[in-house]
Amino acid sequence: MLVIEIHVPLSPAPDLPDDAYPYPWIEEIEDFLAGLEETGEAEIFDEGVEHGGYYVFFVTGAPEPALLEAAARAAALPGVPAGAFAVVSDDPEAPEDPEAPGAPGTGAGRGRRADLPPPPPATS
Repeated sequence: MLVIEIHVPLSPAPDLPDDAYPYPWIEEIEDFLAGLEETGEAEIFDEGVEHGGYYVFFVTGAPEPALLEAAARAAALPGVPAGAFAVVSDDPEAPEDPEAPGAPGTGAGRGRRADLPPPPPATS
């Protein structure tokens, strides 16, 4: 099974009030991915996790180009920190690579790193 991990630097959103949650973009990405799941474009493989300075989201259920394009669209949402990348894995049950930036647990950080393509232009 092909799984794409979307690694987003765990950076707080700028210009937030002192008492605000510093990572509102996490919920924005989760909502975006849930929308993809509702339309059948992709499936959420597992819950997102924090690890090693990144927040990692997991998607599956489509061919690699479509999943990478969806990951690029997620990373381009307003307020999402720059520097996101993907890890492409076809064996999510493989042991974790302790040297890779990723999430703890089965399969995280294993696979080929992929820079995210530019998101498609917005249509009006």
